Amino acid sequence: MSILPKYHVEYSLEFKHHQEKYDFRTDDSVACETFLADLIERKIRIVAIMHDGVAVSETQFVQLIKAAAGIVAARHICASLDEDYEAVHHRFGFAA
Repeated sequence: MSILPKYHVEYSLEFKHHQEKYDFRTDDSVACETFLADLIERKIRIVAIMHDGVAVSETQFVQLIKAAAGIVAARHICASLDEDYEAVHHRFGFAA
């Protein structure tokens, strides 16, 4: 008997006329948000986000995507301004 991971993200990669679905599973909410940020950064299609085996609500989906987008923004600001995450968080309010 296997235990369902807390978070499950389905995503797809598309090459020309071929589409392949993949998934990522974790029990860590921060790892989930970071993975979503990586998908957004690479413009990879997010198909579904599930929590405890059930699709998240629209509100939860939006919250997770906003958190992931904040991570992406913080990464870009850090690189552009040559500042660390703590400084970016202090100056701009993005998560460190």
